Amino acid sequence: MARFIFITGGVVSSLGKGLMAASLAALLQARGYRVRIRKFDPYLNVDPGTMSPYQHGEVYVTDDGAETDLDLGHYERFTGVAARQSDNVTSGRIYQQIIQRERRGDYLGATVQVIPHVTDAIKAFALADTDDLDFVLCEIGGTVGDIESLPFIEAIRQIRNDLGRGQSISIHVTLVPYISAAGELKTKPTQHSVRELAALGVQPDVLVCRCEHELPASERAKIALFCNVPKEAVIPALDAKSIYGVPEQYHREGLDDAVLNAFGILPGANPNLSRWTDIMDRLTNPEGEVTIGVVGKYVGLQDAYKSLNEALVHGGIANKVKVNIRWIDAEVFEHSDSDVAASLEPCHAILVPGAFGERGAEGKIASVKFARERNVPYFGICFGMQMACIEGARNLAGIEKASSTEFGPTDEPVVGIITEWMSAEGVQKREAGGDLGGTMRLGAYEAKLDGNSVVASIYDATDISERHRHRYEVNTNYRDALEKGGLVFSGMSPDGMLPEIVERPDHPWFVGVQFHPELKSKPFDPHPLFASFIAAAVRQSRLV
Repeated sequence: MARFIFITGGVVSSLGKGLMAASLAALLQARGYRVRIRKFDPYLNVDPGTMSPYQHGEVYVTDDGAETDLDLGHYERFTGVAARQSDNVTSGRIYQQIIQRERRGDYLGATVQVIPHVTDAIKAFALADTDDLDFVLCEIGGTVGDIESLPFIEAIRQIRNDLGRGQSISIHVTLVPYISAAGELKTKPTQHSVRELAALGVQPDVLVCRCEHELPASERAKIALFCNVPKEAVIPALDAKSIYGVPEQYHREGLDDAVLNAFGILPGANPNLSRWTDIMDRLTNPEGEVTIGVVGKYVGLQDAYKSLNEALVHGGIANKVKVNIRWIDAEVFEHSDSDVAASLEPCHAILVPGAFGERGAEGKIASVKFARERNVPYFGICFGMQMACIEGARNLAGIEKASSTEFGPTDEPVVGIITEWMSAEGVQKREAGGDLGGTMRLGAYEAKLDGNSVVASIYDATDISERHRHRYEVNTNYRDALEKGGLVFSGMSPDGMLPEIVERPDHPWFVGVQFHPELKSKPFDPHPLFASFIAAAVRQSRLV
């Protein structure tokens, strides 16, 4: 039977609960345990799919088509365990299911209440499909004391009581701030946060204390005394040079030992952390560096491109170079060509990521043109592939009015909304005026690659599977015109209907993909497209 680890946060948000959960799972894996991580999100959106990237950061997509919290990306990158739809639930989805059941009469006339109906639904989510696991880590979003998270805290209390002693523990992540005027670390916020959680019926077994300065033994002892935990279970968490150094850092502070001791399990031999040691060696001792220009729409919040940022780092790990990312707002290129050159000439490669809407599109098209004409490596992802096709249509195929129907009515719809496609479940259909949430082409789909293509050599395969999140596609009616301009359609859906990859074989490195390869990249298994892209940037750096 699986053991459960419930992770809550206190004092303030953004303390790194997701990163802590991912690192702890990696440490348990390194000891030979089977793990899975789940995320409870208290907000009322059914999923983050309709939320602005500035509000919530990126939307992480799983193989089975779930739009989920970005923390699931951390979980996958640190454990290699593919996340599923069942690994992320929101208050919105819980309430939606309950209301649908009430409307059908499933509750047989009962008064529907938070307890037991909402808490039962949360418990069912936490406990489902866990028979083949040793540990299930459940992270609760938000901060203890928030009204939104109260049903989740109550569900934790009930689960712990239902499972019995030794089958679950609670980890509370708090802040120990440093007051510079006093020259002291203050433990009072942690004490109050733990008291708040205990008042809701959940006594933490382990405390993870985020702090900017070393936590002295005297302060650890004080926290242990006032918060009713063993001193060894008060774990300092200082900032790390890289997130990939966090597992080893937590191990040195005794987090995995404290967790196993809380379960009454003898820790035994130290975990095998060689993969993390090698990753950190490559990050801290690079043999060179490259600069990648990312021309995006949401560059004001890097969490909007979290997986992309990490995938570029992974490409650097694969090539043992430091990757400097230059975030560039696409809108600055819509004024003059000189702005494009001034911003992109220092870059060894250019990447245009996914996006929605017309804002910044012309700037991205200008970036594609710069990369093509200057022979700078170019990587277009989703929207970035579509802009590469529009650029090719306008400047090489003679289709001056080439555009996307996403931007409004056009006589030359090189990119248009996709209304029908084939999935594992059969034909999927959408209407242009339908709901936005959950209606895109989502999740893993297979693609067939041209055996003589650049991308086939990069993948060393002609059959691939990648994750998608889009509702617009390149119009295959323009394929002949684009290919005459040198932009080759080198990857298609198995039925030959949907373009998946375009490339320019006569360019040093020019690839556009309709999917999101960054979602499957890991530090110990960099995605081949990112490894190849950074290798091309390294070659470019030697020419400059």
